[in-house]
Amino acid sequence: MKKEIISINDIGGIRIGQSENREAATGCTVFISDKGMAAGLDVRGGGPASRDSELLNPIMAAEFVHAILLGGGSAFGLGAANGVMEYLEEHDIGFDVGVTKVPLVVQSDIFDLTVGDMKVRPDAKMGYEAAKAAFENPNYRDGNYGGGTGATVGKACGMDFCMKTGIGSHAIQIGDLKIGAVVILNALGDVFDHKNGKKIAGLLNEEKNGFRSTVDFMSKTTDVIDNKFTGNTTIGIVITNAAFNKPSLCKIAGMAHDGFARSINPVHTSADGDSIYAVSVGNVPADKDLTGMLAAEVMSEALICAVNSAESAYGYPAARDLEFLK
Repeated sequence: MKKEIISINDIGGIRIGQSENREAATGCTVFISDKGMAAGLDVRGGGPASRDSELLNPIMAAEFVHAILLGGGSAFGLGAANGVMEYLEEHDIGFDVGVTKVPLVVQSDIFDLTVGDMKVRPDAKMGYEAAKAAFENPNYRDGNYGGGTGATVGKACGMDFCMKTGIGSHAIQIGDLKIGAVVILNALGDVFDHKNGKKIAGLLNEEKNGFRSTVDFMSKTTDVIDNKFTGNTTIGIVITNAAFNKPSLCKIAGMAHDGFARSINPVHTSADGDSIYAVSVGNVPADKDLTGMLAAEVMSEALICAVNSAESAYGYPAARDLEFLK
């Protein structure tokens, strides 16, 4: 069957809203299903900042969630989900417990505290604004928006030689099957185009007119480095209209990590909180392994989008403005 590129918004069945503080360099992006969506999660990084992720464990009772939030602020930003819950409760969306409906909202955050104003983090107000946008004025955009506002990459030498990245998306359709990915690229390592192996973002050299290899830099010594938290974590979501339950979606999320592994090196380090969600928002029958394979593909393409759509900001150059990449 012919594979067609579509917009992430063409998948349907899910609302996406973003809010950000451009001056402070942080924000959040929320994905909402009014009726609830089956969801899975696979965490490979050693330092995740997350909220209610155990809901997505296949042995837990919850069969669905109502929203997934990807944001900045590290653990400080996890309160943004409170605002999403507030908006959803106001609109009678959630798990019915008799006296009210409790929205099930899970969240993962990147570490962007070393960019912009570290005292400003996504909070309940920002989460509420993102949820409101999802319903009233869907505003998803690739680049320096939402949770990708303060994203950077290539930080093995600290923040002086990293690059600006952002949030990116990619989606495809094969027959009736639609699948896409949204990712916030904020990795310690370097980023490559998975199709040709070309490096497209990462650790800059001292003159900032070319790249250094993060792997080579880290290989100069075997000494133990106790704290690599210069600001990392890549987080993403796979969205499909195929019908899958939570255990299958956990497997698809795991296969989507192959997209990270093909495109980021090093990846899944102890200083990253790399996490991928997978959600089902339709009832199209599809093979799980095919869907997982495609999930890795769209995730790699979304990473490229996160590089190419970013704009230079906060003193960090984006790929589009570096002469040696033109």
